[in-house]
Amino acid sequence: MLFITEAKYLSDYKIEVLFNNGKKGIADLKHVLIGKVFEPLKEKTIFSQLKVDVELETIVWPNGVDLAPEFIYYQVFKNEPQLQTQFKQWGYI
Repeated sequence: MLFITEAKYLSDYKIEVLFNNGKKGIADLKHVLIGKVFEPLKEKTIFSQLKVDVELETIVWPNGVDLAPEFIYYQVFKNEPQLQTQFKQWGYI
C-alpha cells in the first residue's frame, strides 16, 4: 500500500512529497485542480495550507479536499519509464 509520510509546500502549486517506499519528489498540481471542489485551492494561500493526514495517509487541505497518494505519486513520477506499467495498472495512462 502506497501512502504519503511527509509533504511540504514549495511554491505556486508545487509540493515536495515523501512516500512510504522511500521515494521523494515534487508534484506540480496546477493542472489537476479541476472542478468545483478544487476551486478554493486555486487560491495559493489556501493551497499552501496542505498537511498530511495520518489516518488517510495522504495530503489534505483545510476545506476537506484530499488526493489519493497513488495519484500524487503518478504526478511526481509520470515520466519515469520503469513505472509506466504500474501507472497503466492504476488507470492513469
